Amino acid sequence: MAGTLLPGDVLDLLDWKRRILELYAMVRQADEPTAAWLSWRRARDELFARHPQSPIPAARRDAFGTLPYFDYDPGFRVQANVKPAEPVRIDLAASGDDAGAAVALTRFATATFDLAGDPASLELFWLDAYGGGLFLPFRDATSGGETYGAGRYLLDTVKGSDLGVTDRGQLVLDFNFAHNPSCSYDPRWVCPLAPPGNRVSVPVRAGERHPWDPAAKPRP
Repeated sequence: MAGTLLPGDVLDLLDWKRRILELYAMVRQADEPTAAWLSWRRARDELFARHPQSPIPAARRDAFGTLPYFDYDPGFRVQANVKPAEPVRIDLAASGDDAGAAVALTRFATATFDLAGDPASLELFWLDAYGGGLFLPFRDATSGGETYGAGRYLLDTVKGSDLGVTDRGQLVLDFNFAHNPSCSYDPRWVCPLAPPGNRVSVPVRAGERHPWDPAAKPRP
């Protein structure tokens, strides 16, 4: 979120959220994840390049090309079992210009799954502000190198990032859709960081790379 929201920004923000909601609805309804991921990439590039609510600073948008990603890897698409946990309220540290700020969340469950042949788990959080929403940030062995050091977001339903559940009630976690927080592009955005415990041990070479990774491939 931005540190200050001016009245004239409200409709632009509403349009941004509407587009993101529609984008993820398309992803959930798609029969082929790779094709949906390519469409998701193209739509995000367009939003980041042209939309008034883009996290890319306005002065840098003319030079913006595409967001950098790893190639799609179906091995990083998993279905997670959700195990309820004793609710614990935490104030999660945030980055950006207001780095001393904190975002209030409640840990309410744990998602367990196999990733690259190893058992893994991540805590699930519910945002206490903005009317609530499921929030799943994470770090992995690529954080601080190939990917943004403060971690990436996998689910953030208050902003539309929602991959759905299976018929068996499992949470869909597709790490190919992992994306960077807005503060990775511009510190005027205040973003909650992935807590130390929400880390998977394997390198997740899927999803968005570090924002300015020179080794990133251009959009297909």
